[in-house]
Amino acid sequence: MNPTRSNDTRDSDPHANQPILTAGPAPEKADATILLVHGRGASAASILELYRVLDADNFAAIAPQAAGNTWYPNSFLAPIESNKPYLTSALNRIDALIADILGRGIPSKHIALLGFSQGACLTSEFVARHPRRYGAVMALTGGLIGPPGTPRNYPGSLAGTPIFLGTSDPDPHVPFERVQETQTVLRGMGANVELRRYPGIPHTIIDDELDACRKLLKQIASVPPGK
Repeated sequence: MNPTRSNDTRDSDPHANQPILTAGPAPEKADATILLVHGRGASAASILELYRVLDADNFAAIAPQAAGNTWYPNSFLAPIESNKPYLTSALNRIDALIADILGRGIPSKHIALLGFSQGACLTSEFVARHPRRYGAVMALTGGLIGPPGTPRNYPGSLAGTPIFLGTSDPDPHVPFERVQETQTVLRGMGANVELRRYPGIPHTIIDDELDACRKLLKQIASVPPGK
């Protein structure tokens, strides 16, 4: 049960005490852990349904809920300040969850992140701001946050993290150019990035993307603990 929050907390850190849904074994007993980040207007319950189609029963799954079903109010292409404090709260929420998993003794190579749409944008921005060797990052129809021309001088290295970017093109919310920029930036940070463009598909997740995600998750599960 979440503690009661003051109005100040709700205003400054709106996602802090929202529910967290889980599935599968506890992280300490799982082959690896996957963090699932839902899109605008969706929910933790909806993104958690992916866990059941990814053949990842041996993974611990964690899906945080955004306040009001949205991580930040405006487009991911809007000025970053216009999305605060929601964006800051969202990034802090993901950071706290990753820190908790690491604190349980789970190596970062056994942590995967998957986001769709707004969740993909949040996931991309989070790993750029908090680089390390993750097991995998899967950003489905999303990209780094901020208007065109936003500086992308993120410090640190992703150290060979495998990253899959899948996107429709044209997409009503995510310009393909931003996904390409995200690929370039994350590669420049040392990630191993694959980008797949799907012309003419709707704003959704397709089977080919799920197949790519399953492949990455199997690779993580095959790595012995401590390696």
